[in-house]
Amino acid sequence: MDEESLKNAFQKVKGDINFLNEEILNLKISLNSLLDSLRNVNHSYDRILGEISTIRQIIKTDPVSPTHNPTVPWEIRGLKPQNLPISSGNEGVPTDRQTNQQTDNSTHILAHKPPRSIENNLKEATEILGSLDTLKKEIRLKFKHLTHQEMTVFSTIYQLEEQIQEVTYSILSKHLRLSESSVRDYVQKIVTKGIPLKKEKLNNKKILIKISPELKQIASLATIIKLREI
Repeated sequence: MDEESLKNAFQKVKGDINFLNEEILNLKISLNSLLDSLRNVNHSYDRILGEISTIRQIIKTDPVSPTHNPTVPWEIRGLKPQNLPISSGNEGVPTDRQTNQQTDNSTHILAHKPPRSIENNLKEATEILGSLDTLKKEIRLKFKHLTHQEMTVFSTIYQLEEQIQEVTYSILSKHLRLSESSVRDYVQKIVTKGIPLKKEKLNNKKILIKISPELKQIASLATIIKLREI
């Protein structure tokens, strides 16, 4: 093997090692981000379980008016004794109308049970909206840390991915009018700041740069730019 071939082989090995080091760093960053997300999910899950348990306890202990309870004062039942017909032939014992009225009250109380489920749905919706707000704040803070040039690189990657399937350092270099080494540096800085960019080696030669599909599902480029400006 001549000196030139040996030099090329060495450069290739060096390039592969650098690529592997970048991939390891990206994996570490992604794992840390994933762990943070899992902690947030577990926290929200535990909180929701606690609220559900509390609601169930309230439902179990919620009293339903009995059909007959003479020890409860008339004022509490919402009835007045002078308005009720009394049987004069049975030592003042109330007629069946009292029982019917109380039964109607019980039915009326039970009829008001469904709004509880509506309230629960509203609470769940509020929780979901709260989680989305938290997620938006996290996204905003991460993108706030990007410099103007780093945000330009990210936006270009996002836009190119929408237009073409493969985004490489070479393509970015042409669009941004920067050297490939500068583009590599910017991409690495973006990843280091917690922005989910992925690098995929194609045919052991070409490196594709991709934005995490999960991020795209959560926020469009326009949304990210708006959040960053807040």
